[in-house]
Amino acid sequence: MTVQKGSERGNSIDGVNALVGRSVSIREDAKASGVYVATCMRVVEEYKDKAVVLLDRIETLQKESPGWRFWRMAGIKKLLEKYQADYDAIPRYPVWRDEVARNLVTTVGKNYLLDNGLAGSSYTAAFYLGLISSTSYSAVAAGDTMSSHAGWLEAGNANTPAYSQGARPTAAWSSASSGSKALSAALTYSITSSGTIKGCFLTTVATKDGTTGTLYSAGLFTGGDKAVVNTDTVSVSYTASI
Repeated sequence: MTVQKGSERGNSIDGVNALVGRSVSIREDAKASGVYVATCMRVVEEYKDKAVVLLDRIETLQKESPGWRFWRMAGIKKLLEKYQADYDAIPRYPVWRDEVARNLVTTVGKNYLLDNGLAGSSYTAAFYLGLISSTSYSAVAAGDTMSSHAGWLEAGNANTPAYSQGARPTAAWSSASSGSKALSAALTYSITSSGTIKGCFLTTVATKDGTTGTLYSAGLFTGGDKAVVNTDTVSVSYTASI
């Protein structure tokens, strides 16, 4: 009987350990995360003047043209595409490459994923990627939202560095695989003023410096702040995992 009691006691402990192990496994498997990878390319010095002129023309057309209808009628859209193609073709060399490893997925981002993934109806996803400026930075927090992120500011319009794209670049995704979903192509920022980038964020609204929409994730570069200058091109990819 003594041996049997010991055996029962051992079985009970084993059962508890098994449950604890299962609980830990579930928490790990359900953790939302992601990785941003950014690369900065710099214009070869002999082409710098050409790049500045083209970038100025691109910005001017974007600011003076009120909408796509006018652009089509006046042929400005076609001209803008030509300038952009010429700008993209300028020779460049790599300056730095870094990643935001295991970036923070915000609380509202997790709720957004759960609500639309498990109970969504007639839902069409739309996500856009922005840059975090070094200006007045203090922290990225799980409680951050697009309307309230006191520890950091967005780079683009009000804060350096600025970039020529009129809105946050649109995220286009490849099919999910092994619990991860990656951008089908890196998103590009044509830098128009010097400054420092600290990291990246993913949101549901395209407007630069906008405070609406859902902030899904945000994080800082693993290797520290990254300096950019006028005519640099920064490309960013992102992979989300669950």
